[in-house]
Amino acid sequence: MVIVDPATSSYREEYARRLWEKRRRKGLSLAEAAQRLYNGNYFGSQMVESGHADALVSGVNLHYPETIRPALEVIGAHPKAKIVSGMYMLVFEKQLVFCGDTTVNIDPDSESLARIAIAAARVVRTFGIEPRVAMLSFSNFGSVRVPETVKVARAVEMIRELEPMLQVDGEIQVDTALDETLLREAFPFSHLKGPANVLIFPNLSAGNIAYKLLHRLGGATAIGPILLGMRRPVHVLEQGAAVEDIVNMAAVAVIDAQGRSPYTDNQRSGAERRAAAEPMQGGIL
Repeated sequence: MVIVDPATSSYREEYARRLWEKRRRKGLSLAEAAQRLYNGNYFGSQMVESGHADALVSGVNLHYPETIRPALEVIGAHPKAKIVSGMYMLVFEKQLVFCGDTTVNIDPDSESLARIAIAAARVVRTFGIEPRVAMLSFSNFGSVRVPETVKVARAVEMIRELEPMLQVDGEIQVDTALDETLLREAFPFSHLKGPANVLIFPNLSAGNIAYKLLHRLGGATAIGPILLGMRRPVHVLEQGAAVEDIVNMAAVAVIDAQGRSPYTDNQRSGAERRAAAEPMQGGIL
């Protein structure tokens, strides 16, 4: 294991120039870039961006925005993902459920919901599980027609255009999505071939409240937040995370890094061009 001190690293000057080149037209001076690199999240993000580290796991002593902001400024979203979101894996005794977005987007529109769902489905496949995605609402398949339910229904249409082989349906109520018997009897036309294992919420309030209730009252082990859509592997710990939580998130980061194509500094420009031109494959995107 190698321990790097941001204050004394031989890469400080190189990292400061790279950060300045990326942010100089957003008002950042070279001196300010150098100063920011005393912050472990900026330095760690720049290590991942430069190929000197495979993944970043951070946040145990920080508020969520303080962790994610440096990663977004230094690394940014994958050009195919277009949006960064957060997801929790909830582990029950006999069931595994993924919930998103639980941490980032306050009121996503239809396109954002669609991209969050597609990114979440890729994560599930990374873990060797076939995703069944429920786009949640308080309405079942048009039973209530208001802007919020229409937004979710439109997101389903977009997903089917982008990922026609993905099992997805909605707008749908959560009990319907999780109860296979109810789903078959009441809505035999549903595209879901079993109970949903990926739950996409219509807004951040619903997603954040739901996963915390399932964790605190439902007894689920919550692993996350798994950050989706980043150009490089970055994952955020909850403030005050226990050792078990840190180990779980480190394992997620390793799986993410292993699922992405390796690159070296002298291959960087080519890798970046390929990332922009090719569909995303593997990794937690």
